[in-house]
Amino acid sequence: MKKLILFFAAILFTGLVQAQEPLSKSQQAVQQSIQKMFDALSTSDTAGLKQYSTADIKFYEYGQVWTIDTMIQKMIPLMKVADYKRTNKLDFVSTTINRNIAWATYRLQSEITRNTKIDLVKWMETVILVKEKNQWKIKVLHSTLVKRN
Repeated sequence: MKKLILFFAAILFTGLVQAQEPLSKSQQAVQQSIQKMFDALSTSDTAGLKQYSTADIKFYEYGQVWTIDTMIQKMIPLMKVADYKRTNKLDFVSTTINRNIAWATYRLQSEITRNTKIDLVKWMETVILVKEKNQWKIKVLHSTLVKRN
C-alpha cells in the first residue's frame, strides 16, 4: 500500500513541477512586443523595428554592440535579395515584470532563405524592455548563438 501511495504522489509531484503558471496580460504584452519586433525584422520593416525598440536600443550580437542604425544597415542588403525570407519561432523560458521594466529569456529559431540557400539558426536571447506610453519597447537584446547549420 505504501508503494502505491508513493507512486501516486510521485505522479502528482511530476505533474505539478511541469505545470506552468498562466501568463498575465502584462507578460503577454511583453512577449507580443518581442514577437512583433521579430516580425518587423523578418519583413525588413524598419519603421516596425523602430516601433518596438527604444531610440537608444543596444543589440549585443556576436561580441559586438549594435545600435538601431547598425541593425538597419545590416537589413538593407537583405531587402535587395529577391528570395529573402525569414521565419522565427520563439520559445519563451521566462518573462518577468517589475513596474515599468521587464525582461524575458527565450529560445529563438530562425529559418532564413536567401539566394536559394536555407539556414537554420538557433539562439538563446534575453531582452530588457521598458514601458513607454503604455507600450513595451525593447531597450537591450543580448543574443548567444547556439547552433547554425
